[in-house]
Amino acid sequence: MSTTNPSPLWQPTDEVIAQAQVTKFQAWAAERHGAPSDGGYAALHRWSVDELDTFWKAVTEWFDVRFSTPYARVLGDRSMPGAAWFPGGSLNYAEHALRAAETRADEPALLYVDETHESVPVAWSDLRRQVGSLAAELRTLGVRPGDRVSGYLPNIPQAVVALLATAAVGGVWTSCAPDFGARSVLDRFQQVEPVVLFAVDGYRYGGKEHDRRDTVAELRRELPTLRAVVHIPLLGTEAPEGALDWSALTTADVEPVFEQVPFDHPLWVLYSSGTTGLPKAIVQSQGGILVEHLKQLGLHCDLGPEDRFFWYTSTGWMMWNFLVSGLLTGTTIVLYDGSPGYPDTGAQWRIAERTGATLYGTSAAYVMACRKAGVHPSRDFDLSRVRCVATTGSPLPPDGFRWLHDEVREDLWIASVSGGTDVCSCFAGAVPTLPVYIGELQAAGLGTDLQSWDPSGKPLTDEVGELVVTNPMPSMPIRFWNDPDGSRYHDSYFDTYPGVWRHGDWITVTSRGSVIIHGRSDSTLNRQGVRMGSADIYEAVERLPEIKESLVIGVEQPDGGYWMPLFVHLAPGAVLDEALLNRIKGTIREQLSPRHVPDEVIEVPGVPHTLTGKRIEVPVKRLLQGAPMEKAVNIGSVDDVELLRFYEELGRERG
Repeated sequence: MSTTNPSPLWQPTDEVIAQAQVTKFQAWAAERHGAPSDGGYAALHRWSVDELDTFWKAVTEWFDVRFSTPYARVLGDRSMPGAAWFPGGSLNYAEHALRAAETRADEPALLYVDETHESVPVAWSDLRRQVGSLAAELRTLGVRPGDRVSGYLPNIPQAVVALLATAAVGGVWTSCAPDFGARSVLDRFQQVEPVVLFAVDGYRYGGKEHDRRDTVAELRRELPTLRAVVHIPLLGTEAPEGALDWSALTTADVEPVFEQVPFDHPLWVLYSSGTTGLPKAIVQSQGGILVEHLKQLGLHCDLGPEDRFFWYTSTGWMMWNFLVSGLLTGTTIVLYDGSPGYPDTGAQWRIAERTGATLYGTSAAYVMACRKAGVHPSRDFDLSRVRCVATTGSPLPPDGFRWLHDEVREDLWIASVSGGTDVCSCFAGAVPTLPVYIGELQAAGLGTDLQSWDPSGKPLTDEVGELVVTNPMPSMPIRFWNDPDGSRYHDSYFDTYPGVWRHGDWITVTSRGSVIIHGRSDSTLNRQGVRMGSADIYEAVERLPEIKESLVIGVEQPDGGYWMPLFVHLAPGAVLDEALLNRIKGTIREQLSPRHVPDEVIEVPGVPHTLTGKRIEVPVKRLLQGAPMEKAVNIGSVDDVELLRFYEELGRERG
C-alpha cells in the first residue's frame, strides 16, 4: 500500500477541531505544563512521549482524578516490565465511574438493548444505588480488597453493577460471556480462584433461548474457592439451591462506600486468546486503567456527557471493559445483548439509530459483512447523531473505509483502532482533529511512543516492521496471575527487544504519522525474504463476492522449503472452479505481489476463530506442521473445534 500523499477520505472542519476536547486540553496544558501551543496533534504527541511524567500529571488534573492520598511522583520507576505509576497515591475506579450521578441523577447512565431492539434506561442515581447496595452485600459476604469476583454474564446492566461493586470494595473483577463452555470458563476462573460467582440461568441469541444452568452447576462444582453464587434470572428461572438471588442484594438504598486502594491495586483480570496453553491471566490496575481510559475515551474518542457510546461486544472481550469505562467521561453507554446480525445483518445500525449513538463501535468483520450483504445504513436508518464509527478486532480494509464513507455519510469520522487485551486500550487509532486516510489508523495515542522496528531495533518510517512501544503505559499489566517470577509476562512482550514492548503485530508508521496494521508478526508470510501480513491477503481476496472468509498460512518445511496454502470458505452457491482459482491468484498477483500467490487454494468448511472472533492462524500452522491437536491449540479457546479437525487431518496427510 502506498503511503505517499494520498487525499484524505475525511477532514475535520475548523469547528470540529476547535470544539474537540484534545484541542482544549492542548491549550490548557500549554498554559499550565509547557505543552506546545501550536503544531497541532503531532506536536502534542511528541511532547506527551518526551515529557511522559508531565503529560500524565496533566491528564489527572484535566480530568480531576481524585487521589485520596497524594502521590509522591508520577513515575517511580520507568523500567519495562515493572514501571511504578503514581506511587503513594490512592483512589477508586468505581468512585470515578459514578461521579456523574452527583449532577445528572435522573439522566440515563446505561441504555440496555436486547434482540427486540427496544432500549431500557438505567438512571445514574439508580446505577449508583444498586452499586452501593451490592457493594455492602459483598462486604457482608466477606469480600475483601484483593479477593476475586467472577461473572458468567452477558452484556447486561447487572454485569456493569457487579463490576463496579467489586471495584468499590477493592475486589478484582473477572468475567466470561455465557456462550463460553464450562472448560473455557474454568481454564480462566480456576487460575484466579474467585470467592463469588455472578451467573445467569441462560441467555438469548439469534432469537433462541440458551439454558446455561447445567454449566453454572459445573462451575460451582469445579471452583472450590466460591463462598457465594448469585443467580440472575435472565430466563426467569428460580435460583438453584444455595444460590443468592440478585434482586435481594441490589434493592437496598445504600450510599456506596469506595475502598481507597493504591494506584497499582488490581482492578480486573483479562485473558488473552490463549490458543495454546492456558490463557494468560492479565492483571491491570485501578489507577492505570482509570487514567488510560480517561485519556483514550475523553481525548481520543472525544466523549462527554452529551454522548451515547455503543460498542458491539461481549463480557469475554476487553472492549466490554473499555465500553464500561465510558461512564468515566459521564457518557451514556449502550449495552446490547444479542446476536450482531439478528434479525438481519443491519441489526447494529438499527440499535445505533434507536439509542441515538454518537460513537458506534463494531468489528471490521461486521462492516465487511454489511458491505457483502448489500446493507444501506443511511438509506434504511436515521444515523444523523452518529459522528464516529470505530472499528477494531482486525484491520479495517480499504474497501471498508470506502463503504462507510459512501453508505453511512460523507462527513463521517471513521476511526480504525488497534491495541490489545494486554493493555485494554489502543496503541493507535482515533484522533478527532486529524484527517482520515483510507486503510490507515489516524495516529499513535498520546503518551504512547509507538514505533515500527526492524530486527536490529532500528526505527522504520514508511516500511513494515514490528510494532513496539518504547515507554511504559499506565494500563500495561501489573503482572500475570500465577506468574510469581514474572517470566511469562517478560517472555510475552520483552524477549525480543529488552526493555521495549513488542506486541506481535506488523505495522507501518507513515511519514504523515498515521499507522497501517498488517496483521500478526507471529503468523507472517515470508516468501523469499519478502514479508507480508496475512491481513493484506484477506483484504484482497475477500473482495471477491464468492469468498465468505479466508485463512492464509505460511509453513516452513523440514527440507527448508516453504508451503503457503490459502484456505477459502465459499459463499453459498459459489464453486471453486478453474475460473475462480485464476481470479483469486490474479487478484493477489496484481494487488499485492507475485511472490505471495499461494501454492494451493483449498476449500474448507469454515475458518476457525478464537472466542473473541479472531482468526486462528498460529495453531492452524502447528496442525499443518503435524502437531497433535492437544499440543497445537487450547480447545477451550476456539469457537468451533470441529473446524480444526480438517486442518489436523491435512497436516497428518502431508506429514
